[in-house]
Amino acid sequence: MKTAIFFLLDDYADWEGAYLSSTLNKKEDWIVKTASIQREVTSIGGFTTKIDFLMDELPKQIDLFIMVGGNSWGIENKALFTLVKNYLEGEVTVGAICGAVDYLARNGLLNDHKHTGNSLYLWESFENYTNGANFMEQQAVRDQQLVTANGTAPNEFTKLILEAIEFDSTEAIEKTMYMNQYGFYNYCEKYGNPFF
Repeated sequence: MKTAIFFLLDDYADWEGAYLSSTLNKKEDWIVKTASIQREVTSIGGFTTKIDFLMDELPKQIDLFIMVGGNSWGIENKALFTLVKNYLEGEVTVGAICGAVDYLARNGLLNDHKHTGNSLYLWESFENYTNGANFMEQQAVRDQQLVTANGTAPNEFTKLILEAIEFDSTEAIEKTMYMNQYGFYNYCEKYGNPFF
């Protein structure tokens, strides 16, 4: 069984991880769980979420760590920094979107990767960020085991994560993303009805 952890802070952006979590959860060999620094968080959309794991309760072996964006990523938390750094230096695929990418930049965790985010100018005051030359003006970017995306890119983020973890064949991933982006009727026109 493979484990995906979605890290949520209070005031998290509920739409940014929805395509990815629902796609992962369809496969029997993946399990989706949540983690945070507190037992319960509320999304920007008003959903109250009970958290599965505090940071010190996380399983030793996970396969995917997703940092969902939102309005609370100005956080300073040494344990979180160490956790993310260890994942980036290990074999865990890490995904960060929107405000979570700001967190990585602020803490110098993007300095060894090509990446994207909401905007480079937002990071000009971050003393630990020294990798502006590798900021790419794209919706989502994958480099090594890190995937970054801006806050308007949940589809592109999902696609790159699914490719990074070799979730399915390239064709199956393309079809999933086409359905998400263009809807059922356009999908049927291109690929046929998936339910028949």
